[in-house]
Amino acid sequence: MKFGQLVYELRIRQRLTLREFCRMTELDPGYWSRIERGLHHPPKSKQVLNNIAKALKLKENSEDWHTLFELATISFIPAELLANPSIVDMLPALFRTVRGDRPDKQDLERLIEMLREA
Repeated sequence: MKFGQLVYELRIRQRLTLREFCRMTELDPGYWSRIERGLHHPPKSKQVLNNIAKALKLKENSEDWHTLFELATISFIPAELLANPSIVDMLPALFRTVRGDRPDKQDLERLIEMLREA
């Protein structure tokens, strides 16, 4: 799933129109429409992402909250890394590690090996 698709689905779940959502987050509707359609990168600003999470009523550190931030981050990873399915498979373990959750030993070993190869 991509960032825009996730936000769209969460926005619809909250029964928010695009314009209502944009008023709540102080984002331009045209810009936001392009993000939801995958034509523009997600915002980089943590504050903007927090405002989006708040508008979508995501509880901090919930699974949806983490997914929102992770998908925003993934969109800025170089395409050549994302072309490698092994690296993509390890991104969840990397994100869990970065946010302080301990990966299991197998995930950590695979991540270390992939980083050595890259």
